[in-house]
Amino acid sequence: MGALLMLLVYAWPHASAAEALEARFAPPAGATRVAVVPDSFGAFLRRLPLKAPGAEVHLFDGTRKARQDVHAAVVDLDVPPRDLQQCADAVMRLWAEYGYARGATITFHPEPNRATALTFDARVQHRKEFGRWLVKVFADAGSASLAAELKPVRGEVEPGDVLIQGGYPGHAVLVLDVARAADGARWLMLGQSYMPAQEFHVLENPAGGVWYDSAALSTAEGLRTPEWRPFMAKDVRRF
Repeated sequence: MGALLMLLVYAWPHASAAEALEARFAPPAGATRVAVVPDSFGAFLRRLPLKAPGAEVHLFDGTRKARQDVHAAVVDLDVPPRDLQQCADAVMRLWAEYGYARGATITFHPEPNRATALTFDARVQHRKEFGRWLVKVFADAGSASLAAELKPVRGEVEPGDVLIQGGYPGHAVLVLDVARAADGARWLMLGQSYMPAQEFHVLENPAGGVWYDSAALSTAEGLRTPEWRPFMAKDVRRF
């Protein structure tokens, strides 16, 4: 039943028997995963299919990424054979895949604070057209436009939120899961693509493990990930 559900929800090429993210990674000791609505973006991310343990991250051209010390797992998500599916692009790809699976109309605005729109209607268009539309999104949109159209988060960070610093270049990481301890502490699991375009992967915390303390977002030092400057509370956005 689990494999059937994954085949129905995740429409890109993948291994049908792939292990789900939530099955591989337990929450931190003393914590439990926060509740998510069953058909929400957070639930979609929590069940992402992973490649086998120990899988390496590869670039868009199939070569091995130089750094293999920043990931804890590789998501079984294809990368187009062009240097396009970078950090914000991978975030948009997963949001678009979620919309595609639900038969939704998906829209991105590639020019910050302008009405220009790239729209795909999954109710009437097919997978081949979806792939061509994604390439257009990756080419025209990026971290600056995505940061401009996402909504700032003032409360707790939830699965599906984005930590983003828009710019040329900027960077974005996706909150794949959240766990909460009895004392109220919240822990984030993060995923990213990077430059050059590469496979989307679950980030290893430089301090160990895969869970990041969300309280770091509100400190002067910020939340540190392996390949970018620290993220702060002001960088949290939501679709």
